[in-house]
Amino acid sequence: LQTRLQAGQGYGNTLKCVLTVYRNESLAGFFKGMSFPLASIGIYSSVVFGVFSNTQRFLSQLRHGDPAAAPSLTDMTLASIVAGFISVGIGTPVELVKIRLQMQTQPYTKGNIKLNSTIPGSPVYRGPIHCLRTILQKEGIAGIYRGNVAMLLRDVPGYCAYFIPYAMFCDWITPDGSISPNPFSIWVAGGVAGAVSWAVCTPMDVVKSRLQADGVYLNQYKGILDCMLQSYQNEGLKVFGRGLMVNTIRGFPSSAAMFLGYELSLKAMKRFQTETNA
Repeated sequence: LQTRLQAGQGYGNTLKCVLTVYRNESLAGFFKGMSFPLASIGIYSSVVFGVFSNTQRFLSQLRHGDPAAAPSLTDMTLASIVAGFISVGIGTPVELVKIRLQMQTQPYTKGNIKLNSTIPGSPVYRGPIHCLRTILQKEGIAGIYRGNVAMLLRDVPGYCAYFIPYAMFCDWITPDGSISPNPFSIWVAGGVAGAVSWAVCTPMDVVKSRLQADGVYLNQYKGILDCMLQSYQNEGLKVFGRGLMVNTIRGFPSSAAMFLGYELSLKAMKRFQTETNA
C-alpha cells in the first residue's frame, strides 16, 4: 500500500487503495515484491543493529574507557548516522526490486511512448531475480543503486529518530531500580520508536519510492531535486505526506517486534555465554 500510495496513480486514500488493489489483483496483490525483502531482512536488520551497537560500544570505549558505559546522546546520534549510511548499501537494491515488482503493472498515462514490446500495465519482470538481472543488464551497477541518495537522506535522520527515541522512551517507562527493561517496556518503546521514525522520514520516502518506481517503462525524473520539484508542482506539499498513515501504523508493530526480538536474543546469548564460562 505504501508504494502504491506514494508512487502510483489513481489510488486516492488508504481505503480506496486497499479496495483497488484487492479488486484488480486479489489478495496476492498485497504481497507483491515481498520475497526478496523477506529473504534479506534478517541480514539487513542484523547488520543495522550490529553496526549501531558496535559503533556505540566503540565510542564509549573511546570516550570513557569502558565499552559497557552508558552512551551519551552524542554517541547514540553518531552510531545512528553510521547505521544509516551502512543500511543504504544493503537496502537500496532490495527496495528497488520490491518497488519495481509492485509497480510494474501500474498503467502509464503519458502518450506517444515507444516501449518496444512492453505494454504499459503488463508485467515487465518475471520475479525478483529476473528484475535484478534486467536492471543490471540495462543500467549496470548504478541502476541497482537508483534512489540511493534519497534513501540516504531518508535513513540517516530516520535511524536517529529510531534508536534515540527507543533508548529514551525505554528508559522513561522502566521502573526505578530495575537493572533492565521488561519485555513489555521494550515492546512499547520499540513501537513508539518505529512510529516516530516513519513520521520523520516519510517525506523523503515518497521521493525514494518515486525515483525507484521510475524507469519501469521510461525515466520521468532526472534526479532527486527534479523528482521533488515535479511532485510539488503537480500535487503540492501534501504529496510528501503520502503513505504517512500506513507507515506509522505498520511502523509500531514491526519495530516493537524487532526491538523485542533483538533485546531478548541479546539476553539469551549473554546468559548462554555466562553459563558456558561458568
